[in-house]
Amino acid sequence: MPFQYPQTRRCDQTDTYHGTAVADPYRWLEDPNSDETKTWVEAQNEVTFGYLRELPAVEPLKKRLTELWNYERYSVPFKRGGRYFYYKNDGLQNQAVLYTQPSLEAEPVVLLDPNTLSTDGTVALGSIAVSEDGRYLAYSLSSSGSDWLEWKVRDIKTGEDTADHLQWSKFSGALWSHDNQGFFYSRYDAPLTDSQFEEVNYFQKLFYHRLGTLQSEDTLVYERPDEKEWGFHGRVTHDGHYLVIYVWRGTDSKNLIFYKDLQDPNGEVIELISEFEASYRLIDNDGTTFWFKTDLNASRGRVIALDLTQGNVPTEIIPEAEETLDSVSLLNNQFVANYLKDAYTTIQIFDLAGHPLRTVALPGIGSVGGFDGKKEDTETFYQFSSFTVPSRIYRYNMETGEQSLFREAEVAFDPNQYETQQVFYTSKDGTRVPMFITHKKGITPNGQTPTLLYGYGGFNIPLSPNFSVGNLVWLEMGGIYAVANLRGGGEYGKTWHQAGTKLTKQNVFDDFISAAEWLIDNNYTASENLAIMGRSNGGLLVGACMIQRPDLFAAALPAVGVMDMLRFNQFTIGWAWESDYGSPQDPEEFKALYAYSPLHNLNSASYPSTLITTADHDDRVVPAHSFKFAATLQAVHQGDNPVLIRIETKAGHGAGKPTAKIIEEVADKWAFLVKTLDAEGKHLTV
Repeated sequence: MPFQYPQTRRCDQTDTYHGTAVADPYRWLEDPNSDETKTWVEAQNEVTFGYLRELPAVEPLKKRLTELWNYERYSVPFKRGGRYFYYKNDGLQNQAVLYTQPSLEAEPVVLLDPNTLSTDGTVALGSIAVSEDGRYLAYSLSSSGSDWLEWKVRDIKTGEDTADHLQWSKFSGALWSHDNQGFFYSRYDAPLTDSQFEEVNYFQKLFYHRLGTLQSEDTLVYERPDEKEWGFHGRVTHDGHYLVIYVWRGTDSKNLIFYKDLQDPNGEVIELISEFEASYRLIDNDGTTFWFKTDLNASRGRVIALDLTQGNVPTEIIPEAEETLDSVSLLNNQFVANYLKDAYTTIQIFDLAGHPLRTVALPGIGSVGGFDGKKEDTETFYQFSSFTVPSRIYRYNMETGEQSLFREAEVAFDPNQYETQQVFYTSKDGTRVPMFITHKKGITPNGQTPTLLYGYGGFNIPLSPNFSVGNLVWLEMGGIYAVANLRGGGEYGKTWHQAGTKLTKQNVFDDFISAAEWLIDNNYTASENLAIMGRSNGGLLVGACMIQRPDLFAAALPAVGVMDMLRFNQFTIGWAWESDYGSPQDPEEFKALYAYSPLHNLNSASYPSTLITTADHDDRVVPAHSFKFAATLQAVHQGDNPVLIRIETKAGHGAGKPTAKIIEEVADKWAFLVKTLDAEGKHLTV
C-alpha cells in the first residue's frame, strides 16, 4: 500500500530567473518559526517515527551500537603554558570532557565537562585557546548544534569561570596576546530579529577582548564595511610579535593575508597578500620571515617563504610534489608535511631549507592528525586511524624519529576480520577516480551483497580513511562500505577541486554514478542492493544522483543536504558557497544550477526508498532545504517505496551532536536499509 503522507499546502509563489519562471509552491516552509511549519514538522515526524518504530532491526541495532560505542576515546594531547591538555570520552558520554595535567605522569584533572551544562547533552564545547602562561582557558559553547558561539573564560588553576562573556561569534577561534591580558576573536553584529538561525551573515569583524571588561568595550581590530562578504580570522605568531589576519571570502580557498605588529601600539594593519589569487596558510615565522603553505602556481601545494621587508615576493622552500600537500607544521625547526597520496596520509619531514630528512613510518594506509606544537618542541603526538583501525595515538621524537604507541582505543571487535582495498574506476568523461571498499574478509563478490556508497565531492575537502562505529556495525552485519573520492574534493589539489565546481559540478554526480556502476559491473552488488549516503554537500550529491538515476539505487540517505540550488544563498552563510556552486543571479551559472538542483528536477517517477535527515537548529544548511525537498518528493513519487523525512530536534548541522542522538539516528538509518535492501533477511545479520 502506498504511504499516506501529511498533506502539504501549495502556494502560488513563482520567481523569474533570467526569463525562466520557477515555481516555489512550498516557500512557506522556509519559516521554521511559523505555526504551520511546526505543525508540518510534527506531522512528518509522526509518520516517519511511526514507521521506524515498527522496524524490528531498530532495537538490536541500537543495542549493538551502544555496546561498541562504549569505549574510551582520547584526542591528541597538546601542550600550552607548561601543561598538557586533551579530550576524553569515557564511552557513552554525550560530550567529550577536557582534561589537563602538568606532566604526562601526573594525575589528570577535569578542566571542563560540557555534560554538566545541559541535561540532554545539547550544549557542546567548541573551540578552546589556552593563554601563553597557562593560566586561562578561553572556550566557546554551542547550543543545540547551532553555529552561533558564546565565549567564556576559565581560570585553569581554580577551575572557576571569570565574568567574561562574549556573544554572536561564528566561524571563529580565540587567539591570545602574549601578555595574557586578552584574546582576538571574530563576530557578527547581533541579529535584528528572532531569525538568527536563518538571517544572512555578512560583515564579520575582528575584535580584541581584554579580560575583565564588557564585550561592548572590546577593541575593533579590523572591519571592511565596503566588503560585506569578507570574514577575518586572526592568528598570533608563536613569538607573539605579529597578529596575522586571514581574510576569507566565502568557502573559496583563496584568501588574503594582512598583519599587524603587536609591539607597536599605534601599528596599522598592513596588507601582505592583497589579491584573492591563491590559498595561503601560515606555518610559522622567524622574525620577518614567514613560511606559508600555498597553492600559488602549485595545484597540489608547496611551501614558500615571504620576508615582510621584501613585500610579497615568494621564495620556494618545498616544491610541489606528486602528492597533495594537505598541511604543514614546524617542530624542532623542521617542517612536518602531511601529504595525501591517493587520499591516504603520508608524512615527510624537511629541514628549514626544504631538504628532505625522513619519512615517518605509519601503521598502515589511513589518516593522520596531530604533529602540533611550537618550532622549538622536540616532542609531539599524532593520531592514526583507518576504516578498520580505531584511533591510535603515537608519541614522536622529532630529534631521533623514534615513536611509541601512547594510547590505543579498545573497541570490542576484531579488526583482522575486515579488509580495505583501493580501486580506481573510470568516470563518464574518462577521468580516473579512486574508491575505497571495505568489507568482511572472505566475502566473494556475487552481486547480492548490500552495499552503502558514500561520497562528498566539494569545497576542496578530501575523504580519507576514518574509523566509525556506525560503519563498523554495517560491516558486522555483512554489508560493504564504499567511499568514492570524487572531483570537487581536495584529494588531488586545486585542479581536482575546480573540476567539480560551478559549470563543471555535473562531473561530481557523474563520478558518483560511475562508482555505483563499477560496483555493479564488478559483481560487488546490484541496484536492488545498493544504497547511497552523503551529508551537507554530500546530501546534495545524493539528491541529484537519485533523481538523475532513480533506477540505479534501491535506497538514498541524503542528510542535511543543499537541495534548493536557486535559494541556497539567501540564508545564513549560504552565500559563501557560490565559490563552489556558482550564483543563480548569473545567467550561465543559473542554467547549470537549475539543471541539477534536486528540488527543481523532481518529477512524476518511482524513486528509491528515501530517508531524508535534517535538524531544526541547523543554521549551516537551513532545514528548509530538506523540508521543501521532502514535500515535493512525496507529492510526485510513484510507487510503494517509502520517502520519509526525519527531523531531529535541538540539533544542528552535526558538530557537537550528543552521542545518544547519534546512536539513535544511525540505528534508524541502518534499520531503514535492512528493511529496504534485505527484506528477506538473506544477506544482513542484525
